[in-house]
Amino acid sequence: MFKKILIANRGEIACRVIKTARRMGILTVAVYSDADRDALHVEMADESVHIGPAPASESYLVADKIIAACKETGAEAVHPGYGFLSERASFCAALEKEGIVFIGPKPKAIEAMGDKIESKKFANAAKVSTVPGYLGIIDDADHAERIAGEIGYPVMIKASAGGGGKGMRIAWSKDEVRDGFERARSEAKSSFGDDRVFIEKFVVDPRHIEIQVLADAHGNVVYLGERECSIQRRNQKVVEEAPSPFLDEATRKAMGEQSVALAKAVDYQSAGTVEFIVDRDRNFYFLEMNTRLQVEHPVTELVTAIDLVEQMIRVAAGEKLPLKQADIRLNGWAIESRLYAEDPYRNFLPSIGRLTRYRPPREGRTEKSVVRNDTGVFEGAEISMYYDPMIAKLCTWAPTRLEAIEAMGEALDGFAVDGIEHNMPFLSALMKHPRWREGRLSTGFIAEEYPDGFAPVTPDEDQTALLSAIALSCSLIESNRRERYGDRLRPAAAPLRDSWVVKLGANYLPVTLLESVVTIPFETDMQIGGKTVTVASDWRPGDSVWVGTIGDRKLTAQIRTVLNGLRIDWQGISVRAKVFTPRQAELDKLMPVKLPPDTSKLLLCPMPGLVVAIAVAEGQEVKAGETLAIVEAMKMENVLRAERDLVIGKINAGPGESLAVDAVIMEFA
Repeated sequence: MFKKILIANRGEIACRVIKTARRMGILTVAVYSDADRDALHVEMADESVHIGPAPASESYLVADKIIAACKETGAEAVHPGYGFLSERASFCAALEKEGIVFIGPKPKAIEAMGDKIESKKFANAAKVSTVPGYLGIIDDADHAERIAGEIGYPVMIKASAGGGGKGMRIAWSKDEVRDGFERARSEAKSSFGDDRVFIEKFVVDPRHIEIQVLADAHGNVVYLGERECSIQRRNQKVVEEAPSPFLDEATRKAMGEQSVALAKAVDYQSAGTVEFIVDRDRNFYFLEMNTRLQVEHPVTELVTAIDLVEQMIRVAAGEKLPLKQADIRLNGWAIESRLYAEDPYRNFLPSIGRLTRYRPPREGRTEKSVVRNDTGVFEGAEISMYYDPMIAKLCTWAPTRLEAIEAMGEALDGFAVDGIEHNMPFLSALMKHPRWREGRLSTGFIAEEYPDGFAPVTPDEDQTALLSAIALSCSLIESNRRERYGDRLRPAAAPLRDSWVVKLGANYLPVTLLESVVTIPFETDMQIGGKTVTVASDWRPGDSVWVGTIGDRKLTAQIRTVLNGLRIDWQGISVRAKVFTPRQAELDKLMPVKLPPDTSKLLLCPMPGLVVAIAVAEGQEVKAGETLAIVEAMKMENVLRAERDLVIGKINAGPGESLAVDAVIMEFA
């Protein structure tokens, strides 16, 4: 077994590999760029080596620097994680030339499966079902348009060397093919250094289901069940689960056996994933094989109790798999939610900045469930514009799917993150969405269910009562602390008025207290909406999470102090709350409402990013839908289009400029 390995990656996956290596008694080496000097993976590793500037093209993607770090530290093997150099055959070959072991498949398998065009040819030869498409080189947009017309719309345009949703576009018409071809090729060149793309038929209402395989160097290959990855946004996975709520045992077996056949055909070694698109009739078609560890591997680990990173290391060290196919059992249900630095209220645009608060839920096993959080950040860490926007992968396990969903909802509601915008509200709301809970999924789920974008959930009557009870309890506890604790810092009882009004958003709800004192821990009877409930919690001022009971319901909600009140986040609801006496409530209703400023004549930068192109000139007349500018952030190009017919006034930014969120790119006449 290896004594020391180097992790050629960063963030949560580097931390994940370090945890398993530490448990196995293997020393670890981290590499880091200028932007990651104070990163968590650097702190966790036994040694660390600086490899260059912040851009990945000058640090994490430079194979020679990784090899030099191995020689400097004496690392015997390299685990590549995912992304960066993980699927680059030349990197694997360069390591082998230097006598350093690559913890992953051999160059032959990476070359065969890492290129989407070549992988489909291998899949056809191995009798794996594939999607109709054109696998040749596409010369230009005209050529792409002709091919799409022959295949039939809609079509999927994909980067041949791509992954993670980069360099991928869906086109429903010839105009969309031309634009999609250029965007996909540009993103592919920027992200992978390879601008080749191919086109295939897009399956309507598809489900994205993938099979995890594990193979050794002795000819043994097993499949570890499937993962459903259908909740996607811009072709990037957001929520995954294992197993799939859609597959039956016969389909699972057929997909697994085809995946094993493909792995054997390319002499695959290590952990790998065979991805399929599945239609409504359970017909499945090969998409690609990822010759690396997948982001969503934790859900497979939770339902199989197999540490995939450990098996990758053992296979790379020459050991045989300790498992036969008959040994593989899927136990219970696991769900993974990807916490991204993205603003769900602004079409999930990237967000960067410092994590002023980062308080994940407690990990571990409870009586009914398991919580796991794979992360590479900490409170005070900075989310950079140079890398992927993922903050953490929150996972839950339970005996059944609905129990796993409930555990996930509670864990999300107890996960406090401040300093940046993030997609937690969306994930929390999703856990209560009827279609998600029923398992009626497709890769178009988000676009279909949120056609106008995601907005805070509006609380119904029952939810309003619950949130009002939380707000009043916090207000009473805060008042008790101010008025009674003094310097003694010990509990005391305080007399109370019985009539209150809680303002949630623009709504006012009367609440009557049936107790005359506040006790610590808090436990008080309240009458809300004609119902009497007991509210109990050990919340303290300053706590970011309120945990307690209201009647017979256990609730977990996030609490943030705002001007003259609180903001409560729960199950996708985000609402400001103020507690008034009845007279104060009457006066508050008379206060004027402040209107937001008019920005209709400005194009604002929707996220921190780099201006790639300005597509118009001052004085130019522009029609609705035409491109105004292209801004790149976190490895994705975002096309900003005109929302109406207009005339360009002043242009304030040019290509190559880095802009903050809401910076004015141009003004309209």
